[in-house]
Amino acid sequence: MPIYKAPIRDISFASREVFDFGTIKALPGCSDMTDDLVDAVFQEAARFCENELFPLNQSGDQEGCQWKNGEVTTPKGFKNAYDKFVEGGWTSVSSDPKYGGQGLPDSLEFILEEMICSSNLSFSLYPGLTRGAYTAIHAHGAEDIKQKFLPKMIDGTWGGTMNLTEPQCGTDLGLLRTKAVPQKDGSYEITGNKIWISSGEHDLTENIIHLVLAKTPTAPEGVKGISLFVVPKFMVNDDGSLGDRNKLQCTSLEHKMGIHASPSCAMSFDGAKGWLVGKENAGLSYMFTMMNNERIGVGLQGLGISEVSYQNAVVYARERLQGRSLSGVKHPKKPADPIIVHPDIRRMLMTMKSYIEGCRMMGVWIGQEVDISQKHPEKEERQRADDFVQLMTPVVKAFFTDMAFENTNHALQIHGGYGYTQDFGVEQYVRDARITQIYEGTNGIQGLDLVGRKLGMHMGRLLRRFFHPVQEFIKEHEDNEDLAEFVGPLAKSFDRLQRAALTVAQKGMANPEEAGAASTDFLSLFGHTALAYLWTRAVIVSKPNENGSESLFYKGKIDTARFYMQKILPRTSTLFATIMAGKKTLMDIDEEAFGPFDFSGFSQEITRAS
Repeated sequence: MPIYKAPIRDISFASREVFDFGTIKALPGCSDMTDDLVDAVFQEAARFCENELFPLNQSGDQEGCQWKNGEVTTPKGFKNAYDKFVEGGWTSVSSDPKYGGQGLPDSLEFILEEMICSSNLSFSLYPGLTRGAYTAIHAHGAEDIKQKFLPKMIDGTWGGTMNLTEPQCGTDLGLLRTKAVPQKDGSYEITGNKIWISSGEHDLTENIIHLVLAKTPTAPEGVKGISLFVVPKFMVNDDGSLGDRNKLQCTSLEHKMGIHASPSCAMSFDGAKGWLVGKENAGLSYMFTMMNNERIGVGLQGLGISEVSYQNAVVYARERLQGRSLSGVKHPKKPADPIIVHPDIRRMLMTMKSYIEGCRMMGVWIGQEVDISQKHPEKEERQRADDFVQLMTPVVKAFFTDMAFENTNHALQIHGGYGYTQDFGVEQYVRDARITQIYEGTNGIQGLDLVGRKLGMHMGRLLRRFFHPVQEFIKEHEDNEDLAEFVGPLAKSFDRLQRAALTVAQKGMANPEEAGAASTDFLSLFGHTALAYLWTRAVIVSKPNENGSESLFYKGKIDTARFYMQKILPRTSTLFATIMAGKKTLMDIDEEAFGPFDFSGFSQEITRAS
């Protein structure tokens, strides 16, 4: 059976020592965020995740969601756990107090999301999608829409979804076919089909509030003609009570590789009544408010599932006896040494540890900048923070989830043959992690977003939000001999990143395929460099404490940073070389050279699906 303990000490290190939580407490509306309150929230969240959500993870995966006659039943125990989740106030942590939320910082919410995702990724999707739908309605909905839907979404009585994908369009939403016909009462009739809708139907909440992308009859072609509509499963009366069921239904569930306890629904809207959010033909930008929130959330899913995989790998490596240490017997009273003595096992564990703890620091960083972008009294500071969040969102989504798939595979490998079976639970983490690289915009799309949009936005202003502080940090510490083994590699990686950014920008302007060919490697180079910066900051915090009462903890930080600089960061050299090689070897090969295969029947199936 797998295990999980919330990493409270490391979370505190990232949020209070590497970064100053006092910065958040100084923001308007956050003055009551005392250390005691934060500690209480962390401890209670850890208790709930460890004792209520985690025990349902493996059983939920094995049972899965069940569909019958348009209704979806969640696995045993999920409804009871969700009711306790609502009772504990976890659905309302960072929501607007005007509509019943607690108004706590988003940076705190991000930390809680990691714990929830570690304990039960499938469960996390139900409140996670509701929070995303809340974000879009809160940002763009008219006041009557907000008053009608937000309070019960915030208190967890109602759930939320987003409906983008259709059989013929995923990333390319310009191909969208769902129609919205205006009615005399100001509503719209929504007709169309959506697929892969997480939490599209379930039995956890009384109502489900769908956010649906559709086109009105007079809409212009392409993405410029997309509007956003709020479409409830059950109609809502003026007094807030539920009325008749709307004309929509779940027609089937997808049969998936992982996240079995989260229903991925095919949804049919047959003249369903909906209401416009904001203005017509502005729906795509509105939906991206939700999408960007979800992309950070998916990054946190990757972090969470990496953490629980790592914990189980460490426990197994300490207990599994196989062979003897190459340097001599370490445990002479045992018939063999535990596998944690072997270099290759340590290579995998240290890779996981350095990525996880580095990404946790990055998650705290972007969480605090989200708070500043929303709450800081000065417009310039809000803009600076928002620029940073926009820049880092694709990095968090793609880098964290690529890291998660690597980490979960390391965990499985450490377990050996047992890992490939269901007995120890780690094979589920590999399957669950894989979807995080795909949904909310594939990781390839995140790379294109970074190089195709974020690098050039506002004449490079977004990029400077990262480049300038890192450059200043390197300059400040480059002559410190005690930090030379950390600052030196950081400076080299940062130089590669700067040169790569300039090359991608210049080549991409002349030929967009050059930027596209470099995009995935550039995002990885960016993520690895950011972690090098954060690990150097972690060393600065840890060195004064390496001989104190928590010497093991702080010395572990320094050792992990050293491993990252010497064993992981050199990957940036290869990434830089592949970026500089350009598009030629990718794009010059003829399409027919990929193989003389006749898949005409398969092609017909794809055409029918489209």
